[in-house]
Amino acid sequence: MQRLAPTAPPVRAGVERYGVRVASRADIAAIHALIREHGPSPWNYLAEPALSAHLRAIGDGVDAVLASLDDVPVAVATYAVSDDFACYQSAGRERARHGHIGEVVVHREHRGAGLGAHLLREAVAQLRARGLRECYAERHEENAGSAGMMRKAGFVVVDTFHDPMRRNVGSCRTAVCVHRSR
Repeated sequence: MQRLAPTAPPVRAGVERYGVRVASRADIAAIHALIREHGPSPWNYLAEPALSAHLRAIGDGVDAVLASLDDVPVAVATYAVSDDFACYQSAGRERARHGHIGEVVVHREHRGAGLGAHLLREAVAQLRARGLRECYAERHEENAGSAGMMRKAGFVVVDTFHDPMRRNVGSCRTAVCVHRSR
């Protein structure tokens, strides 16, 4: 009987191969570079100086989860406690604080592994640990990649509205999505 050489273990292609951690202020420059390099698309609204101000607030009102491979940041999701979505809160909770997902960007070469949805779920978990029940995110209504990522993470669309200042392509509409606790 002929012995076959053992087969090599499969290469992990999913999120397991990435290190995921809460970002620190020391990560701001790398996060900004990642978002500037891999975030722009016709669907994304990444206006300066608002983006820079948002990222400078990491560790001071804004937080982020960062995924790295070999110590190189390849994906990020920012989040904060907010009251910006009060009009979507259920009756009696209009004044309740809630979570807001700010930016979610995955390096082009690392898309398709579920990393964005994984970071969204982690950001929601971080916000829930603070006692927040609802978490909101926005995207261009027609951004199929973002829609799939949010769906996989448990977000559902609760509203769409005409938003030509931030969405100047396609339908020019923003979709507001929510992820509620079960």
